[in-house]
Amino acid sequence: MEKKISLNVKDVEKHIRVDVFINKKENDLSRTRIKNLILNKKLKINGEIITNPSKKISSGDDIILIIPEPKKASLKPYKFKLNIIYEDEDVIVIDKPSGIVMHPGAGNFDNTIVNALMNYDKGSLSNIGDELRPGIVHRIDKDTSGLIVIAKNNQAHENLSIQFSKHTITRVYQLLIWGKIRPQKGKIETLITRSSKNRQMMEVSRVKGKKALTHYKTLEIFENENSPTLSLLDCKLETGRTHQIRVHMNYLGHSIVGDNKYKKNSKKLRILIQILKKT
Repeated sequence: MEKKISLNVKDVEKHIRVDVFINKKENDLSRTRIKNLILNKKLKINGEIITNPSKKISSGDDIILIIPEPKKASLKPYKFKLNIIYEDEDVIVIDKPSGIVMHPGAGNFDNTIVNALMNYDKGSLSNIGDELRPGIVHRIDKDTSGLIVIAKNNQAHENLSIQFSKHTITRVYQLLIWGKIRPQKGKIETLITRSSKNRQMMEVSRVKGKKALTHYKTLEIFENENSPTLSLLDCKLETGRTHQIRVHMNYLGHSIVGDNKYKKNSKKLRILIQILKKT
């Protein structure tokens, strides 16, 4: 059922962004969802449709936000065994393996985690996001393995979205990089934007893009005279930009072992594989 939220701006509330204003008034709606609703022409200010989430409001503004009835997903189930770590009435935590994408997209509409979830229990997933992404609150790359939290209902989806946006959920990744990073622990803070040379890739920029902050710590260094030097790192994300860790590691000159998208290092990898085969 469609829902309508009506708000009026008081004098002390003027001059702030409309998405921030609505988020303060409606704590059960994540700012990301509010932004998407505005972009989808579901906001009116004084009777006029507004599609700019950053528009500043004025005293006396009448604000109406329409929350449409969620669309039902029509996705093909995929028989793929999910490694379920935890499940209750609100969430499913799965250990996603490398090699499978999270949700349908260009070139792959059937063999994804979402399709596997539809096969597992299509009637128990949130549906307030994109209709091709039921239950999906956050994502990791195709070639990345790790834990993913799936929302089984809309309330859980909203609550998880708010936790991610407020950075109250800790995300830590382990990765193997080429070489030794100096200093052995620290933080990388840059802007990340889409690459001007390849639109499927991201890059660090000095003048444009979104803030990206990664904390890293060296756990172990592997080196000897017969093989390339490797380092095992912990990376903790404060932001969640597309390809953030891969871009930051490449930016420092220490690309991730096996990353075929940003820097292949195929010669080093062949040497490493040959050594591992002999041991």
